[in-house]
Amino acid sequence: MKNDFLGRSLTVMNDLTVEEQLFLYNQTKRLKAKWANKEDLTEFQIKNQTGIYIVFLEPSTRTKESFVNASKFHKNAKINIFESEHSSFNKKESYIDTFNMLTGYSDYSIFIIRSKLEGTCKLLDEKVSEFASRHNLPHPSFINAGDGKHEHPTQEILDEFTFLEQMDFSNEYIHIALIGDLLHGRTVHSKVEGLKIFKNVEVDLIAPEELQMPKHYISKMRQKGYNVRIFCSIEEYLKQGKKANIWYFTRLQLERMGEDILEKEHILRKSVTFTKEFLPLISENVKFYHPLPRHKTYPTIPTFLDPLPLNGWEKQAINGYWTRIILLSMFGGALTAPFDTSIKGVEINEEDFIIPAPIKDGKKGLLSEGKRGIKPIENGTVIDHIAKGQNPEKIYETIMKIRKILKFYNIDSADGIFRSADGRLKGYISLPDVHLSKKDIKKLSAISPNTTVNIIEGGRVKEKYRISLPPIIYGFEELRCKNENCITNPQNNENVQVSFIRNEENQLICEYCETPHTFEEIWGL
Repeated sequence: MKNDFLGRSLTVMNDLTVEEQLFLYNQTKRLKAKWANKEDLTEFQIKNQTGIYIVFLEPSTRTKESFVNASKFHKNAKINIFESEHSSFNKKESYIDTFNMLTGYSDYSIFIIRSKLEGTCKLLDEKVSEFASRHNLPHPSFINAGDGKHEHPTQEILDEFTFLEQMDFSNEYIHIALIGDLLHGRTVHSKVEGLKIFKNVEVDLIAPEELQMPKHYISKMRQKGYNVRIFCSIEEYLKQGKKANIWYFTRLQLERMGEDILEKEHILRKSVTFTKEFLPLISENVKFYHPLPRHKTYPTIPTFLDPLPLNGWEKQAINGYWTRIILLSMFGGALTAPFDTSIKGVEINEEDFIIPAPIKDGKKGLLSEGKRGIKPIENGTVIDHIAKGQNPEKIYETIMKIRKILKFYNIDSADGIFRSADGRLKGYISLPDVHLSKKDIKKLSAISPNTTVNIIEGGRVKEKYRISLPPIIYGFEELRCKNENCITNPQNNENVQVSFIRNEENQLICEYCETPHTFEEIWGL
């Protein structure tokens, strides 16, 4: 049983199980208590010769300095700092090549990365680990210090630890209000997974519609059993009865907003900014938190609140130092757990989208309906039920998409739009002497799910399959993530192919930036 965290990474909050997160928080509690009592702290220090690389490809002061000081706690570690303004990373050099090279410079490496490109840590963890395996090197650890508007897991760790401190380390229940720019705020996005350490969760989302939490994050919260309520402003929230005792504010991230939102800046700010007239409407046990820094001109938590008992954000910021020390202790091998820390992979049945269908009579159905203009074929493949129930324009568009992606435009074939027995329109492609490979069928299922594939031999239907959306889609050069800030986007020149995982709502989630897609949106045509 593996009980250390060497080679583990934190690219998103979900990389740590609930048990592992609680272990981290309990160790942080122990560290703070020992420090307060002036006890020996060497048990928390990394013993291995470890290189800690702090690589900030996007400017930051608070998070970077927190990690620099947390790294200095580990006296055996060699600390290397790469600033965004001066780093050779900004010379169009390959991220993968650069981190591969750095991996060979220490007995063990921990990379702390902040990037504008979403999914950077995930990509590097995957590709550099492959490099390490090829050369019999220890697998490095990667820590995501914030990637675009995706996630900020180490901020989430210090937040959850602070919430636990407020509640005397009980994880039975939490009621939290998330306030501000919930659309672009990666710290609130990480809370979808971070809050699962609590057995019962209530979340109030307070933001105008233009800045509200993305729907797929709200959906994930509800799937986890969180009770989610939505409000458009603090004023509206205070008019109702049940209020949270933890308020978590975020700043408006103007640098990530479009012109249409910026035009409403004043109105948007007002809806999520706490004012003096709100003070009598909140209870005494409420604590306010903020990932910091606040906007110096328009803070959502104004500075007049600093001396009041509701100020929880200052202690929250200090906790970043302690939690990051422990995270490095874990990944550097100083701390071991009394449970199995092996990565538990999720098994995916990649074949669950192909379902054999019964053949009542090989001469019935497709071959004997007398399709107008389409002659029955002796051998080959018939694709039926394409975009069934859609309008003719959508069906024809799907037929052309299938032809283009599967390269059916240079073969003798026919297609059409017909009305099925139930009265709904559907598309149809007849491919004489063409036999689809397994890869072709998987590709077809991702272009046009709920389609039927008929294998014809000797003028009869020999095999028939109904295909649905696959659980995982990868390996096709035409795939594209629609998020321009995703590390896989071709304009970012990392030459990596995107892959998608199907969720419970039949959305296709980019494995790197976690942007949801419909099956129509994954093809870069």
